Amino acid sequence: MVKVAEELHSPLKVFEALESEVRSYCRSFPTVFAKASGYQLWDRDGREYVDFFAGAGALNYGHNNQRIKAKLIDYLMEDGITHSLDMATEAKEKLLERFHEVILKPRNLHYKVMFPGPTGTNSVESALKLARKVTGRDTIMSFTNAFHGMTIGSLSITGNESKRKGAGIPLTNSISMPFDGYFGSEADTVSYIERFLEDNGSGISLPAAIILETVQGEGGINVASFEWLRNMEELCRRWNILLIVDDVQVGCGRTGPFFSFEPAGIYPDIVCLSKSIGGYGIPLAMTLIKPEYDLWEPGEHNGTFRGHNLGFVAATEALSYWEDDQFSREILEKGEKVRLFLEMLAQQYPEMAGEVRGRGLIQGIEIGVDGLAEKICAAAFERGLIMETSGPNSEVVKIMPPLTIDEQGLEKGLTVLEESFERCKQMM
Repeated sequence: MVKVAEELHSPLKVFEALESEVRSYCRSFPTVFAKASGYQLWDRDGREYVDFFAGAGALNYGHNNQRIKAKLIDYLMEDGITHSLDMATEAKEKLLERFHEVILKPRNLHYKVMFPGPTGTNSVESALKLARKVTGRDTIMSFTNAFHGMTIGSLSITGNESKRKGAGIPLTNSISMPFDGYFGSEADTVSYIERFLEDNGSGISLPAAIILETVQGEGGINVASFEWLRNMEELCRRWNILLIVDDVQVGCGRTGPFFSFEPAGIYPDIVCLSKSIGGYGIPLAMTLIKPEYDLWEPGEHNGTFRGHNLGFVAATEALSYWEDDQFSREILEKGEKVRLFLEMLAQQYPEMAGEVRGRGLIQGIEIGVDGLAEKICAAAFERGLIMETSGPNSEVVKIMPPLTIDEQGLEKGLTVLEESFERCKQMM
């Protein structure tokens, strides 16, 4: 009877009764949200929360960004095209032109832009299909602790055991290799990989592509060094392997520059973008392709919602943040503040065996006590801070606020995080 009474009074009773058991984030954040602006959310009881989650990286420009919202409202009031498959529209034309002028041209990058279905996993799937078409090979090489999406092709190159198990079938045509630092800082995993490629007895066939994240967000905020990224690109060039960078979560400024791979000076053959490329939390994805590899036949990869014009409008306005390097500098300054704060926490709470990791405004602290990272995030939510864990065992407390968060919001969230550390220390 007590359990029935609790369920009747649960704020999530409608979701518990009517929504599938697959629901996830509402279990970590058990309230009903009603309003959001910038870095803040409010539930229907009026309680305020600081957002250090940012829609898993889909809200780099904050909730209900005023500049982007105004463009969307104007577009809707003028009866602008909403759905168009891949027909030509003014909204798409403006985005393509702006993306070329603001992002690609200043970086001396030459890509054709493909609009797959509006999700990150669809961008990845299109990249894998194209790499196989271009090379005539079927194997894709990925890395330990990688995460690339939840559809079958993306799961085949994802490292997380529980997510792979959800496929329900064998995941084939892929090979996993050790990411930078997987064997410790002294091990050269690029040479390790090349040894497999050059040995005809290794059992490893030459892959069509190597796909990587420069920072493994869901995998535990594992950061690849710029040297490792350059060496990996050189390996791909030597062996005629396409290099795919999955920038779905850590692109669009999350690490500081627009593309996370920029500081390494590499030039991927294919780049996957989604999440914050939509500007407003609106579903949108791009697959960037070097022109010589744009070998698609018309309609060979398509989708009903690849012409999401509200996403085009929002994305076009979001590019205004990138007309100069001011926004990038601000992100790096905030990231440095976060890093120093996390290092202070690691020193102040040695019993938690914390290790700081990350770049820009995707950072975290690995907790060396089983289950404690989840307790810290739960304590933070109770105090009005929304954040999640990452890593194969949910061992990393992950900080990922909107890039537009101001100093006051950042300090407020970090203060709550410290209070949550102190609370969990008392419970140890």
